[in-house]
Amino acid sequence: MEESQENPKENAENNPQPASPSTSDTPPQENALEFSSRIDLKDLQKAVKKIKDELGKVIVGQHDMVEMLIVSILANGHSLIEGVPGVAKTITAKLLAKTLSVDFSRIQFTPDLMPSDILGTSIFNVKNSEFEFKKGPIFSNIILIDEINRAPAKTQAALIEVMEERQITLDGVKYDMEPPFLVFATQNPVEQEGTYALPEAQLDRFLFKINVPYPSIEEELMILENEHKRENKNVMDSVEPVLSAAQISEYQETIKKVLIENNLMKYIAAITDNTRVNSNLFLGASPRASLAIMNASKAIAAMGGRDFVTPDDIKKVAPSVLRHRIILTPEREMEGLTPDKVVQQIIETIEVPR
Repeated sequence: MEESQENPKENAENNPQPASPSTSDTPPQENALEFSSRIDLKDLQKAVKKIKDELGKVIVGQHDMVEMLIVSILANGHSLIEGVPGVAKTITAKLLAKTLSVDFSRIQFTPDLMPSDILGTSIFNVKNSEFEFKKGPIFSNIILIDEINRAPAKTQAALIEVMEERQITLDGVKYDMEPPFLVFATQNPVEQEGTYALPEAQLDRFLFKINVPYPSIEEELMILENEHKRENKNVMDSVEPVLSAAQISEYQETIKKVLIENNLMKYIAAITDNTRVNSNLFLGASPRASLAIMNASKAIAAMGGRDFVTPDDIKKVAPSVLRHRIILTPEREMEGLTPDKVVQQIIETIEVPR
């Protein structure tokens, strides 16, 4: 009898079997949370952190603006930055451009600015008796347009083709933009005298509209302290390049590979569709808004080290994508309702996929 009891034990020691879930040292809940990423996102995360660190040398607070601008770069989309004067809209865009080893161009929009001042013009060359095209400041990688609503409609319209198709057509000749090509535009929401409202077709070309608030009192104190310590040093000299044009293109391609499930695509479509039937809105968002939410949420996921999109990623980017694409009814606007409040109501109304 003793021999028959020992044999099973010896067999078990010589031929160990995998532990069943019930006897495993690791709880089943922890096993369920383990996953391996299909995409290597470590370099992308490091680059994003380094960009934020470089900007943090000068910019105090404004974390949402900085994050959304980085998302717009990764998602290959343009951004409209809106805020009162003095909240670091322009300097943030300039410093962000400096963290990228690419060409940078700044255009100050004024009421007398003509389309040729932006796109370029053909000039007659006396030597060879031919017209030669002289490129305008739009031929760059990162374009900062300051006070975009200061220029008249025909000048603003000159941006529509180049922002959507990354090309311009002059005198029947097509000129392609070198990638990356991104437009960061600023505008002041308060001072309306001498301004021209951007047409809906142009607003729809912007991936994001980023609202920039005042800093908190703690942040304002830090701004004063930093400026006092900086003395006469140029703030632009304190920021170093982080990414090359090739790396930006590589990361933009990586973003496209991030997974998004069908139920989350339906979630995005439901949010956009609600803007078209919402009683508070005169104008809803176009399908371009749905694409923008999907692409931006992929970038947010990648920045968080995930190769898949979650509902929280969609909720995070939806306000910045939708606020400039919807128009309130006159009655709701008079009541003090804002696009952001409507978007928030819509997000709270639509059932979140599980």
